[in-house]
Amino acid sequence: MSAAPEFELDEQYNYPVPPPGGWTADDLDRLPDLPPHTELIDGSLVFVSPQTTFHMRTMRLLENTLLDQAPDDLDVFREFCIRLDKRNRPEPDVLVVPLGVDTGPKGTWLRPEDVILAIEVVSEDSEARDRDVKPRKYAAAGVPHFWRVEKSNGLPVVYVYELDPATGAYTPTGIYHDRIKVPVPFPIDIDLTSINKRR
Repeated sequence: MSAAPEFELDEQYNYPVPPPGGWTADDLDRLPDLPPHTELIDGSLVFVSPQTTFHMRTMRLLENTLLDQAPDDLDVFREFCIRLDKRNRPEPDVLVVPLGVDTGPKGTWLRPEDVILAIEVVSEDSEARDRDVKPRKYAAAGVPHFWRVEKSNGLPVVYVYELDPATGAYTPTGIYHDRIKVPVPFPIDIDLTSINKRR
């Protein structure tokens, strides 16, 4: 049995030190040299790990299929921030938004009221955020539809949620293996077993 390699800090790199009270959503546009896809959760910077093949292929399948099936007045974004509030700017894996949506003054984020569907593909390092933290925050911000995608036997399993306006929380509406077919936010039919096929 071999030991995992030890992580070594790069002494030449200046790691960002948070200001009193933590970072703000605007700081993500101003901080130099942040790794790609850095998120802000409760004023803390979250750096993502490298993508797995499953994660990349699942995002590609969802993005391409949703683009093919979405009405002409909707668009699909991949890995784009939502500015939920001053201290939260997560980056869902896939989003459905109105075509031509305003992406903020620097073109780097969306408002939650412009997001129709947010999708998180769960990674090993993001389980707690994708299963608990982000869905609660998306619901509180009023994002009407949320999908959580997990890996099971090498294939995506999609957990579908819809915002209950009376409670302001997500209600599960289905768990989909092999194929997801739903009528909202628009008619969607995705063969999840095609994850390993090139389009």
